[in-house]
Amino acid sequence: MKNLLHITEPNVYAHYVNSPTLHPLVSIIHYDEVSPIRSSMNRYGVYGLFIQRNFPKNLTYGMKMFDASDGSIIAVEPGQIGGKEDDGEELFLSGWVLLFSSELLHGTDLEARMNDYHFFSYFATEPLKMEPSEWGRITQLLSQMRHELQENPDSPALRSVILGYLRLILEYCNRIYLRQLSKEDKSSPDILKRFHNLLRKYYLEGRQLELGVPSVNYCAGELAYSARYLGDVIHKATGGTAIGYIHSFVIDQGKNLLMSGHNINETAHLLGFDYPHHFTRLFKKLTGITPSEYLG
Repeated sequence: MKNLLHITEPNVYAHYVNSPTLHPLVSIIHYDEVSPIRSSMNRYGVYGLFIQRNFPKNLTYGMKMFDASDGSIIAVEPGQIGGKEDDGEELFLSGWVLLFSSELLHGTDLEARMNDYHFFSYFATEPLKMEPSEWGRITQLLSQMRHELQENPDSPALRSVILGYLRLILEYCNRIYLRQLSKEDKSSPDILKRFHNLLRKYYLEGRQLELGVPSVNYCAGELAYSARYLGDVIHKATGGTAIGYIHSFVIDQGKNLLMSGHNINETAHLLGFDYPHHFTRLFKKLTGITPSEYLG
């Protein structure tokens, strides 16, 4: 995790893979035209959809390793880390990448709608698996969207057209996500997802700065369950404890903060710890190394 590509705006990744710059707030990359490329571990400051026929093995997403099947979509959002560190190997990839800045959405109906697209969450560790017809429709939209960017200068009218294409693509992604969700094992409790979303919302709203690291009792109360019942559900779903799940979530957030340039004291404060050594102790307990060793 030493070499991160900080994708602060959409064209940072386009420059990395030698793809043309089309617009300051949107980047559309056709892997078939720029391969071979080198892999990269990325910290995202933008939204992104990686729509590919093939993916590198052993990708990292949300500090976890997974392999994506062919003909899938991986969605990322600002603040996330994912990809694969450059190991010197050249990759021949097939597919598309769509990256767009939150600035493009500002003041539009799509800005509020983004919170409803749960496939951007780290919790959605399963890539979106497309049917062949969906691959055709989505990639056709990307091709048309790129053509608009290539042929027309930036203007309010162009941005309106681009947002129209973007809405369609995101709705296709959401349909795929909801289809996969309906096929999930019914024994996998909805409580676990609500629990995770509660933790995510807790940190997004900055509650930890006033209330500290979330507790099991707090989470159980917010979910309208007893702490014991919540613990039993989490144990059944994950094999672990509720407090263990909270701590893993918190340390994942800590890794993101550290890799973003915050020092250990700042990270501990932003996570809601009273003292930095409490964060350091928990970090080492869960990862086997200290935050200083993690940073290298």
